[in-house]
Amino acid sequence: MSKFDPYEHLKVALNPDGSLTRYIRLPTTPATGENTQLVGQSAASKDVVLSEEKKTWLRIYRPAKLPSNDKSIARLPIIIYFHAGGWIQLSVEQTVIHESCNLLSSEVPAIVVAVEFRLAPESRLPAQYEDATDAILWVKDQAVNENGDRWMKEFGDFSRCYLYGVSCGANIAFNAALQVQDMNLEPVAIAGLVMNQPFFGGKQRTKSELKLATDPYFPLPVIDLLWELALPKGTDRDHRYCNPFVDGAYKEKIKSLGRCLVIGFGGDPLIERQQDFVQMLVLQGVLVEARFDDVGFHGIDMIDTRRAAAIINFIKEFV
Repeated sequence: MSKFDPYEHLKVALNPDGSLTRYIRLPTTPATGENTQLVGQSAASKDVVLSEEKKTWLRIYRPAKLPSNDKSIARLPIIIYFHAGGWIQLSVEQTVIHESCNLLSSEVPAIVVAVEFRLAPESRLPAQYEDATDAILWVKDQAVNENGDRWMKEFGDFSRCYLYGVSCGANIAFNAALQVQDMNLEPVAIAGLVMNQPFFGGKQRTKSELKLATDPYFPLPVIDLLWELALPKGTDRDHRYCNPFVDGAYKEKIKSLGRCLVIGFGGDPLIERQQDFVQMLVLQGVLVEARFDDVGFHGIDMIDTRRAAAIINFIKEFV
């Protein structure tokens, strides 16, 4: 493994100023817009500025088939979504993410608020947690503001907001849920967290990390590099942003998390950390539903439509 280059694996190069050059340009899909005729589409979408200063924004999705205006019809849950990408890649406008949010919105069904958070290493942790908090507060603003977003106010159920993250996005969902406990979110209520293949780490290697150190998709040197690029400078993988098992005042807050759904796959080097994370949540009194499959690898749902559909079904049952 000495000749393995994690930068080459990720198709990125580190520049002298600490930024990254990203060589892969994935296809993008524009939002449909608010008033578009949805011919043959499962969901509508629109983009909203979150912070001009931070250059963050949201893509909001609503199902093509909406509930009746009859007040007796249940409103849709609101899912605040944080994408994968190892802290350094991907965007909600990229087709692979956009289509997964379309599917999530139409199949659950739900209002989905996909967060375009800042990427590392240009913006290191906790920037991504701050962007997540901004997004949650934006949802609250729509609830309390008379001129709030029409889709949110007409169709969203602010008492049923869920944080859903994939890989690093699951780490963001977990930490954002801890952060907002000190804030008054009324009338918004975080009803639960969905953490799909959560990305955690630590200096001490787990058996699954050692066993799958040369995993073709997510090898250990790549995992280490992603943390090196994302964590605050001068820290290591036992920083609490990476390792949720380290002691700290934040651990008291874990007891107050809502219901949690944790999803993982047996061929993921992170699987043991994810299973230990579930145990920690249970020991803290958190109501946890764990869905672990012996077969599969980190990110399998991005290329296997059957797995992606299964995960959406788990979420549908959970919310």
